[in-house]
Amino acid sequence: MTHDVVGRHLVALDLDGVADKAGLMERCVSALELPDWFGRNWDALADSLGDSSVWPSPAVEKGLLVVVTGWQPYAKARPDEWEIARDVFSRATDGTPALTVALALGASHQ
Repeated sequence: MTHDVVGRHLVALDLDGVADKAGLMERCVSALELPDWFGRNWDALADSLGDSSVWPSPAVEKGLLVVVTGWQPYAKARPDEWEIARDVFSRATDGTPALTVALALGASHQ
């Protein structure tokens, strides 16, 4: 299955330096401009990714493309957490046609 990502609002989620779930959640809050009431847990992340009303305002009409960079060290250091994060990303994209999450294979950019 392919999704048309042309014209979607791009959000870079840079995980470079993230060492744990708390760090991942903080990066998600910042990159996705999540509201103050965001619960900083896996269910809250899944709910937020699937709910366009909490996306950055340009994404509400355009759709959202999240490009995750710098994830490899976190995945290696915390494989169980990373597996959950990947599952959250995957399920959110499966259930939300206007959302695409892409894992960049190169190094993060500064």
